[in-house]
Amino acid sequence: MKEFAYGGLHGTSTEKIAARAGISQPYLFRLFGTKKELFIASSRRCFGRVLAAFQEAAEGKTGYEAKKAMGRAYDQLLADREMLLGQMQMYAACSDPEICAATRAGFAELFRFVEQATGLSTEEI
Repeated sequence: MKEFAYGGLHGTSTEKIAARAGISQPYLFRLFGTKKELFIASSRRCFGRVLAAFQEAAEGKTGYEAKKAMGRAYDQLLADREMLLGQMQMYAACSDPEICAATRAGFAELFRFVEQATGLSTEEI
C-alpha cells in the first residue's frame, strides 16, 4: 500500500514492493499474478481499513450521531498521508475497467454500511 500510495499503479515497481515486503519479485508474482492484481488487493485493503474504522466508530450509534462518528474516524484515517495518497491513486487508476470495478465495489460497500448504520436516506448521506 505504501509504495502504491506514492507511485500509483504505473509508477511503482514490483521490485520496490517485493523489497519492502522482504520477499523476492518472483514470489510476489506467484502470490498476486500481476501488478494490477496486487494493486487491486491493495485497494481492497484500503477500503477494508475505512470500513473497519466506520464500523468501530458507529458501534452503538444511529442517525446523525453515527454519521458524525464515522466522519471523525475518517478524518483520523486521512491524517495518515499514505492512506490519503493510496485512495487518490485508486481513483486515478479508474481508467482501467478492472480497477474501476473494484473501486466502485469498495465504495459501494462503504456507502451501504453508512446507510445501514445511520438509517439515513441516500440524500442525507
